[in-house]
Amino acid sequence: MIKNIIFDLGNVLLSWKPGEFFERSGYGPEEVRIILKDIFKSNEWSMLDNGYITTSEAIDLIASGSSLKRASISAIFDLRTKVIFPLVKNIKLLPELNKEGFKLYYLSNFPLDFFEEVKKQYDFFKYFNGGIISAEVGCSKPDTKIFKIFLEKYNLAPGESLYIDDIEINVRVAESFGMKGIHLARTDSLEKKFMESGLRIASLRSQ
Repeated sequence: MIKNIIFDLGNVLLSWKPGEFFERSGYGPEEVRIILKDIFKSNEWSMLDNGYITTSEAIDLIASGSSLKRASISAIFDLRTKVIFPLVKNIKLLPELNKEGFKLYYLSNFPLDFFEEVKKQYDFFKYFNGGIISAEVGCSKPDTKIFKIFLEKYNLAPGESLYIDDIEINVRVAESFGMKGIHLARTDSLEKKFMESGLRIASLRSQ
């Protein structure tokens, strides 16, 4: 029986699509390509996720090898909390899951300072029993280490746990530990995925 539900954050509870944000903000296709390549898909961003470097260090490192100016890179970093926003339909499920008695957790790749800003900005974190972000533990998904650290920290039985992520390889790693997994693709309904998974959620069935 599933007792614990573990959520990735990006594109599960919080929309995270930098390319779309900068396109809507008037940046040209080539500018967006460079921003994604040099910042959000960079080794430096991965290092931030793992907590190896600070944001200031990341900006300096990116600027040393990018056609983007340091001031522009810094300004883009300042926009991170505007890029991200709540997926309201999914977040509305959290109190319902609480009512049903499930314990809720998050397990997500996130730079530390960025996560602290996001956590202050949104009150849905009050529904969680706990969670881990990658920068806190020095490793990130899909590394098996972060799943092991998470399960041990909260003493969770994998067979009683459901893991949800928008990236399929992360779901497969969770399943390799014995957890049940939900891969939430872009067009999927999380509520429907819960129903398909066989969870007994009376309050959702009655809506």
